Amino acid sequence: MDIDQALSKVARPARYAGGEWNCVVKDWDAVDIRFVLAYPDVYEIGMSNLGLAILYDVLNQRSDILAERVYAPWVDMEAELRSRGLPLFSLETRTPLREFDVIGFSLGYELTYSNLLNMLDLSGVPLLSAERDRSHPLIIAGGTGALNPEPLAEFIDAFVLGDGEEVVLEVADVVKGWKRDAAGRKELLRRLAAVPGVYLPAFYRVAYEKDGTVRQVEPIDESAPPKLHKRFVEPLPPPPVRPVVPFLQTVHDRAAVEIQRGCTQGCRFCQAGIVYRPRLERGVDEVVHTAEEIIASTGYNELSLLSLSTTDHSQIAPLIEGLRRALPERVALALPSIRCDSFSVRIAALAQSAGKRSITFAPEAGSQRLRDVINKPLTEDDILQAAEAAFAHGWTNVKLYFMVGLPTETLEDVEGIAGLAVKVQDTGRRHHGGRARVRVSTSNFIPKPHTPFQWAAQMGPDDLALRHDLLRRRLKGTGIALSWEEPAHSLLEAVLSRGDRRLGPVILRAWKAGARFDAWNEISDRRHWESAFAEAGLDPTFYAHRERDLHEVLPWSHIDTGVDEAFLRREWQKSQQGETTPDCHMVACNVCGLEKRGSHGCEERLEALREQRGAGASPARR
Repeated sequence: MDIDQALSKVARPARYAGGEWNCVVKDWDAVDIRFVLAYPDVYEIGMSNLGLAILYDVLNQRSDILAERVYAPWVDMEAELRSRGLPLFSLETRTPLREFDVIGFSLGYELTYSNLLNMLDLSGVPLLSAERDRSHPLIIAGGTGALNPEPLAEFIDAFVLGDGEEVVLEVADVVKGWKRDAAGRKELLRRLAAVPGVYLPAFYRVAYEKDGTVRQVEPIDESAPPKLHKRFVEPLPPPPVRPVVPFLQTVHDRAAVEIQRGCTQGCRFCQAGIVYRPRLERGVDEVVHTAEEIIASTGYNELSLLSLSTTDHSQIAPLIEGLRRALPERVALALPSIRCDSFSVRIAALAQSAGKRSITFAPEAGSQRLRDVINKPLTEDDILQAAEAAFAHGWTNVKLYFMVGLPTETLEDVEGIAGLAVKVQDTGRRHHGGRARVRVSTSNFIPKPHTPFQWAAQMGPDDLALRHDLLRRRLKGTGIALSWEEPAHSLLEAVLSRGDRRLGPVILRAWKAGARFDAWNEISDRRHWESAFAEAGLDPTFYAHRERDLHEVLPWSHIDTGVDEAFLRREWQKSQQGETTPDCHMVACNVCGLEKRGSHGCEERLEALREQRGAGASPARR
């Protein structure tokens, strides 16, 4: 293939060159199963995805399997591939994707779905699962997007639900046996349906009510179970210690180690806080040893401690102290997700390195009333004390993350965002004068499946724009920087997040019309989607702006994440009353459903974490 000439014509050819430090290149003929792991966004974003990096490591540890990588080509590279008649290829060996046994997509963001179709088309693989035969790769997908698989049901052969470390190897063994037996493609799908946590959409039929809601999702093949259960791994498997080091700067250009998985703070908008339960921790010794190996194998000068809420780790202070002793002084520690409290700031200060002057807090809502609605256990005093501690410890830049369009939100709540930001700025100026900087970033609320807010209506674009305008006016002249998210992007994300199987033709039409990189302002064109919905006879507001009935069959009702829908209903109802639910890691069990699954050992784990927290945490956190 004339790839080098194509690379000479595009911006950032390092996105497609391969050959990075620590990449794994195996003999194609010495293995039985060949995976290519696909991320449907640009290299710089995909290389920062921990889930893909974990699967790359897990698969390549097996001597009979190889795993390579591919990312969505930018528009200039797509044009070169199409004009030259070149197929999309893997980074490691430049092998056309259609020659692999399995193409596995990571679905972390709904606005990449058009890219997924584009990658299949560039690979020469039929877009529709029903049109593939034994000669084509198996197309699988995982990630949080797979927990509502229905919009992509026509295009994906099999969805992997939940943690992938174990199930991806089980899928590999099924494919290996199927190849050995030279069986038909339908037989491959039947065998995959027997793997717990693997969903075969072709084996299910969806029926709809006259009003357009889902009546039922039922299996039509005897090998398909009526309910699909998310996979989870416990304890956490050993993390990768030789990650691929990219040739160009990525979104998160540093080494990383996952110190815990899951969160039980109970924010009602947060999908990750539900689907990644139960919360699991790595021990201090394991994290320190892993960090030493990662730094030695990569040469990075910064290590990120990854978690949904890093300072919730029960041994976070001893963990950071251990890392400080073990790692070279040149290595900075990053805590990308911390609670908005003074304890977390003190912990962040332990990790702080010279030159690091920016810290991020996420109050999410501007009023106490609305923080109670979303179950964000913060008071204004907590936020201001955290800001005080941050500025006192030397930080000069504070970023504040909020959402607008939350359920029950009023303009008074939005006014509270501006008022709180000004108070934080005043705190900073007392410590640093004019050098203190405050930035406010707002995102638009998206109701996500498997959360207490899955029944909520998304706010319409006009009301969202009104809120953005209010904040611009209130913060004008204050010196506080403001950024916001386009309402059009949020509408499409909400539709694809909560959509059903009828959206498949819409996605296909939009892609054919030119939809690519729908989250990128310089590329996206909502007219592609507007015409696609019109041609399909579907109204996007039906999916985004309609509050769901509490007992409506949802498109994802046949997917079980381990948390009971009854618990989610209770949380939705409590939100309407402004009632909060405490973190079960701090108090008694909240009966979310996990406690009924004896293999999880939920109560035993929680009790152990409470004991560790009591022994190692600040009194402020006990």
